[in-house]
Amino acid sequence: MNRFDSAGPDAVTAAVAQCIGDHTGTAFQPSGSQACSGGSINQAQRLTGTDGREFFVKLSGGDGAAMFAAEARGLEELQRCGRLKIPAVCGMGSVGGNHFLVMENLDLGGRRDGVVLARGIADMHQKTRMRFGLDHDNFIGSTPQPNTEHDDWVSFYRDERLGFQRQLARQRGAAASLLGALEELEASLGGFFTDYQPALSLLHGDLWSGNWGFLADGRATIYDPAVYYGDREADLAMMELFGHPGQDFVAAYEEILPIDPGYGVRRTLYNLYHILNHDHLFGGGYGPQAEHMIRQLLAELR
Repeated sequence: MNRFDSAGPDAVTAAVAQCIGDHTGTAFQPSGSQACSGGSINQAQRLTGTDGREFFVKLSGGDGAAMFAAEARGLEELQRCGRLKIPAVCGMGSVGGNHFLVMENLDLGGRRDGVVLARGIADMHQKTRMRFGLDHDNFIGSTPQPNTEHDDWVSFYRDERLGFQRQLARQRGAAASLLGALEELEASLGGFFTDYQPALSLLHGDLWSGNWGFLADGRATIYDPAVYYGDREADLAMMELFGHPGQDFVAAYEEILPIDPGYGVRRTLYNLYHILNHDHLFGGGYGPQAEHMIRQLLAELR
């Protein structure tokens, strides 16, 4: 858990209130706050003002400033997606070594609608650019995520995703068998793309079930991004890793963007990145799970 030792909660709240006032042009006087889920990395709260306005505030120590700046840029990039509600950033700042990110508060009490979500995700995946990656690096969880631009997807995924995770695994003393298998997979990566050439799509990057929801007005929303441009299958795979969007989502998505028959194999390839990152962040059984996935993938190539 992050700690706020350098400045008390009153000083942080005052700084947040000043940030809101500067952004909106109307002074903000806090009247209360409610703790919210901020994931395993940050603290979060819903801050209410005496005038009834509400804002969602993330709080962090340590490297929070860089992480919040990257998150804000990712949300700005996602604003291209007109079919999805993307929370607007109201500002960020630091006080006494503590960092905060202020966003509009979203009421996530809406009824689940897989069709609405599918149309929004498909719209996002149709946003494109010239090269794979992004013009800046960001984070996946609290792990740095390099996004150096590449002209082809295989080199990007090999170097900026699997290769970078292998470097982290070696630094933390991961099993030699995992490292060797992963290096072999990287060398053979092109074998998964002999009959499939990914298009460039805007990706959320961390689209597990905790990072999408529905508003009371029926719109779908996504948040907590790790944005880059890549193969849309990477987002679809993550949507199945910790939960599943449902068959209504799949059917509606395929009406707009058909899913290639080879996706069933590449789903494991794309979710390997997230399992490797979970091993980096949390340890436990994620390392053996990652090695099992790698060996499954290598068997597919033989």
